[in-house]
Amino acid sequence: MPAVQHRALRKWVRQTNHIEWFNNTLRQRVSRLVCAALSFSKKLANHISAMKRFMCHYTLTRAAA
Repeated sequence: MPAVQHRALRKWVRQTNHIEWFNNTLRQRVSRLVCAALSFSKKLANHISAMKRFMCHYTLTRAAA
């Protein structure tokens, strides 16, 4: 990456904890992301629909709370 485009940010600006928190939630609740041997989708469309279904459910339950 060219030095013109790259710039270091201060620690208080880099707030990725909410993204890491959501990724952790995904790994804990969607078994398809943890181990491919136990629960998997043969079709990519099934995997994507399972992820969309979880995200819709998660968003609706967070909005209700």
